[in-house]
Amino acid sequence: MTRARKALIDLSSTSYYHLIARCVRRAFLCGDDKYTGKNFDHRRTWLVERVKLLSRVFAIEIAAYAIMSNHYHLVVKVNRQQALSWSDNEVISRWYKLYKGSPIIDKQRNGNTLSEAEQLLVSELVEKWRARLFDISWFMKNLNEYIAKEANKEDNCTGKYWEGRYKSQALLDETALLSCMAYVDLNPIRANMANNLEDSDFTSIQERIRHFKNSKENAKKSNLNEAKSQAKQPKSLKPFGEREHANTIPFSLTDYLELVDWTGRHIHPKKRGYIPTSMPNILVSLKVEEVTWLDRIQSFGSHYGNFAGSQTVLRAHAAKNDVNWYKGVG
Repeated sequence: MTRARKALIDLSSTSYYHLIARCVRRAFLCGDDKYTGKNFDHRRTWLVERVKLLSRVFAIEIAAYAIMSNHYHLVVKVNRQQALSWSDNEVISRWYKLYKGSPIIDKQRNGNTLSEAEQLLVSELVEKWRARLFDISWFMKNLNEYIAKEANKEDNCTGKYWEGRYKSQALLDETALLSCMAYVDLNPIRANMANNLEDSDFTSIQERIRHFKNSKENAKKSNLNEAKSQAKQPKSLKPFGEREHANTIPFSLTDYLELVDWTGRHIHPKKRGYIPTSMPNILVSLKVEEVTWLDRIQSFGSHYGNFAGSQTVLRAHAAKNDVNWYKGVG
């Protein structure tokens, strides 16, 4: 049975979510469409650019992404506190980057004096817009409607482009967050679309690796402190950092790159290459066994439903919401 979105996205439980949207007709986001003979790789660029634009407008950060042939994955963090800290003018400025706005707001911005009733209306509008600017459904609406419009224009047709609802998974603990990010970053390798992480086009892991390598090269050329140079991460992606830094993913970037590379070598269907015998540092710190981790990456999409986490966390969350059982609890 379909559940209301408000029952699936609860910021008091977690701010991290895995989002998936699929094309509804014989339409491709990328690659060669065997039905039309056309190549649609450029549509992946549309989607990545739109995601990054929206993340600059919304209080929603991108932790991971992968654009596949007829669907895409995002791992996002909702930064509610950031949205609540914005001034009214900041909210208005951000909203106007996406919408025409309101005549009463235009009147205020043009320096005209407002009556008390008009001022009250402005305040109500601003608070409504503020709430929408950290709302995942509004983020996805702005993403999917834009891509559908551009694709329909290119295909010279009308009608639905996406399935009726996007899928969301609440990531309830750190292991769920990391396994979901790795699952998303490794999608092209699992689908045999790429042989290694650097060849995994239109993924966040490719973007992170390229930025990491460029930072190292720039450090060598400029005789900069390499550690400080490597600490600079892509502005479009939520950064990794030390646990005491509240606004980062609480692990080091190098440990995450090691984890995803190690996992990819295990799961690639044809070219595994050299696999280090030692377990990645992150798995050691999280006390996750190798077999359990690899099984979660291989089956993440089918193992969990709308909520992902340890069995203890899933049971507690189910009890909190008066639900008898969640998928993923044995």
